[in-house]
Amino acid sequence: MPDYFIPGLNPLILSLKLAGVTTLLLILVATPLAWWLSQTKNIFKPFFEAIVALPLVLPPTVIGFYMLILLGPEGFIGRSWIGMGGDTLTFSFSGLVIASMVYSLPFVVQPIQNAFEGIGRHVLESAWTLGARPLGAFFSVIIPLSAKGYLTALVLGFAHTLGEFGIVLMVGGNIPDKTRVISIAIYDHVETLDYSYAHMLSAGMLIFSLLLLISVYLINHRWRIRT
Repeated sequence: MPDYFIPGLNPLILSLKLAGVTTLLLILVATPLAWWLSQTKNIFKPFFEAIVALPLVLPPTVIGFYMLILLGPEGFIGRSWIGMGGDTLTFSFSGLVIASMVYSLPFVVQPIQNAFEGIGRHVLESAWTLGARPLGAFFSVIIPLSAKGYLTALVLGFAHTLGEFGIVLMVGGNIPDKTRVISIAIYDHVETLDYSYAHMLSAGMLIFSLLLLISVYLINHRWRIRT
């Protein structure tokens, strides 16, 4: 449906799609990374943890600038992508997904890592003594025991990606129905002094984000009561 029938509908759908795809891909990337960080005794562990946490302290425009260079036709990632037959990553949905994964990485890795660290190695060793193979024990024991961490990671990763502005603007620009997400749509309405639609979109995002976080806190509270 065209955006002018329901203002903000297309940017909202695109934002939800971006947040969903980014979060699911981050879960796949974050799981082995978080497991390694939780188990390794490597002296360089603080260095790797700092790299993962870097998006927490860097301005989004700084990350967006370097992602723009890397994903551009002359950048390492962008040039390799085009060489494999893909389209230009900049100003595309695929480019937004890659940039969003970098930006939201710590919000997914850290909760899962904390969940892994809270389990303890004795649980794995007990599973091994019962005949479970390492990979089987990980999926049948560690993952279920880390459900709380995964839930937090899913919600934080999704909500953080949904609220992006600086990175998506620099990497994706403002192309209707292609890279124009909800945060950019709000900015556009404010720029044109269209405050009524800006209020509508902002209020919707505020309520949605609040309900999302309340749900996580309620579920975590029930888990604490049960345990």
